[in-house]
Amino acid sequence: MPSFMKDVLGVIMGGGAGTRLYPLTKLRAKPAVPLAGYYRLIDIPISNCIHSGVNRIHILTQFNSVSLHRHVTQTYRFDRFSGGWVQLLAAEQTPVSSSWYQGTADALRKQLYQIQVPRPEDVLILSGDHLYRMDYSKFVQFHKEKEADITIAVKPATADEATRFGILKADEASRIHSFREKPPMEELDGLESLPGDKPYMGSMGIYVFRTKTLVNILRTETGSDFGKHIIPAAIEKGLKVYAYPFGGYWEDIGTIRAFYEVNLELAHPNARFDLYQAEWPIYTRPRHLPGSRVIDSSLTQVLLAPGCQIERAAITGSVVGLRSVVHPGAHLHKVVMMGADYYETEATKQENSRVGLPNIGVGEGSVIEDAILDKNARIGRNVVIRSHKGQPDEEQESYMIRDGIVVIPKNITLPDGTII
Repeated sequence: MPSFMKDVLGVIMGGGAGTRLYPLTKLRAKPAVPLAGYYRLIDIPISNCIHSGVNRIHILTQFNSVSLHRHVTQTYRFDRFSGGWVQLLAAEQTPVSSSWYQGTADALRKQLYQIQVPRPEDVLILSGDHLYRMDYSKFVQFHKEKEADITIAVKPATADEATRFGILKADEASRIHSFREKPPMEELDGLESLPGDKPYMGSMGIYVFRTKTLVNILRTETGSDFGKHIIPAAIEKGLKVYAYPFGGYWEDIGTIRAFYEVNLELAHPNARFDLYQAEWPIYTRPRHLPGSRVIDSSLTQVLLAPGCQIERAAITGSVVGLRSVVHPGAHLHKVVMMGADYYETEATKQENSRVGLPNIGVGEGSVIEDAILDKNARIGRNVVIRSHKGQPDEEQESYMIRDGIVVIPKNITLPDGTII
């Protein structure tokens, strides 16, 4: 690993309320949302940091952060002789500030002292809701070769995608001369940078700042967001801002639709993101779980996590998370089932039966399609959840419909015979 990576500090943005992922963010921070039945979203940038030689990492949090803090503190512990650490920086009241983080830039502004303590030469700023693999050492090397003040990771984008990105224009030397945050469709003309059907260069929300530059611009500029305020201001001031092209797989999974589709694709035999890559594994908290037990069942294109119990059921094109229980006669099609935080004891199951409460898992004879079942969901017998594709969004006490996908929030119970 290049020696200059020892002087890089990683900063991962823990996210705000995560409204686009609601109700998955009702009880947890966005980076703590489960992924692929086994991981958490925060595991992606931390794993990339570890593989890239970044072993000093701050995570900035403020909203529903308890489960995120618990996961990080139980998972990421470095050898005491390595000098590495993962430190959580929660929004706090100080003598100079009494408000919450108002945006990405404001969050770093309020933590400038902590960011300067390790005396990093460069600060790598990352998001907690993207799925990708990136060797940050190549990114930082590009940044240093260009003697840049700021470097932004970019990817090609179509016109439809461009309205969701910060769109920039760069010259042949990759120096950026203009930056527009999420321009509307009618203002895209003239922002093209590339030939072909993806002519726009979109910011991935991944930055490298020279530490002195970051400190100076956050002290002199009052803007609260990097894309809307800080990056355009840096370009206007004549700072050296460069674009680093990234050609690998990258997906923003900050919406229910994107989260659902990305999870289901991970079960494909030719998934664009390979969870089984030997040289670049995704790290997460180890669990002491038994292997999954599948009895007389049909599983087709299923990503199955450890600790599951499936009996005489049919599951197709789905993700089945940790400790999931699927009872006889159940059918799941295109379902993201997040599993459970714990196993119920026999005494608990007997009490459930006495009070008429379904056990955690999917009950006998239930048929579920196009749905996300959050953790600890209790789906009774003969429950039917059908596809709502093309139908308007809806919000009920026990479920929500987002972009045609039925979402059963965490800890929710659907009684026997429920039809959605």
